[in-house]
Amino acid sequence: MNRKEVAELAGSAGLGAWAAFAVLAMVVGGRAGGPLWLDHGLLTWAVGHRPETAVAVMRGVTSTGTGVVPYLLATLAGALMGRTARQRRQAAVLCLACLGLGQLLRYGVMELVHRPRPPHRDWATHAGGWAFPSGHATTAALTAGMLIIALALRAPRGGAALRIAVACWGLLVGLTRIYLGVHWFTDVMGGWLFAIGWLGTCLCAVACLPPSAFLDDTTIPSAEPREDHAP
Repeated sequence: MNRKEVAELAGSAGLGAWAAFAVLAMVVGGRAGGPLWLDHGLLTWAVGHRPETAVAVMRGVTSTGTGVVPYLLATLAGALMGRTARQRRQAAVLCLACLGLGQLLRYGVMELVHRPRPPHRDWATHAGGWAFPSGHATTAALTAGMLIIALALRAPRGGAALRIAVACWGLLVGLTRIYLGVHWFTDVMGGWLFAIGWLGTCLCAVACLPPSAFLDDTTIPSAEPREDHAP
């Protein structure tokens, strides 16, 4: 696909995700943060199926969705996207900016919606702040999306298994928040929609930039033939 097609596809996906997220946020806010749809049923199931080994594994997985790990993976995604040292640095900065600005925007939404978390008695790990959208789900999905894009650019005809594994990690981090009882299902769904919307917005913006912004000066062909002048 060319840059115009990428911008159109990313913009459409982002717009659709934002629309769905806005509807979900209004429903959550309209219910004063109360549980919706499958929220109660999934939390009840999770609380009733928590062997010690599974809880330990889920705590390990959920820890990868916050802290330094997502930022390291975002930097790796940028390094995979570029072909030259300059391009890798630029891509890494853009990925980190996408992740960091997305976090700031998410915090703002959380303060606006101020949805309470599930009852504390059902928690199997530590958590803080408001519930909607889930921070772990948003961060992991956003990071996974950048990695998938980077892998697709690096090996467009291969690496499908690795991209699927990355996508599964992004989804699993969100699901651990439900299993550990610190988020409702709709918090996690909101995090996924938020991540798709923000990633689509960022990708569309980058695709609209001029190609020369991502080229080394030495790789830009000269428009005019150069003449050799004797000293």
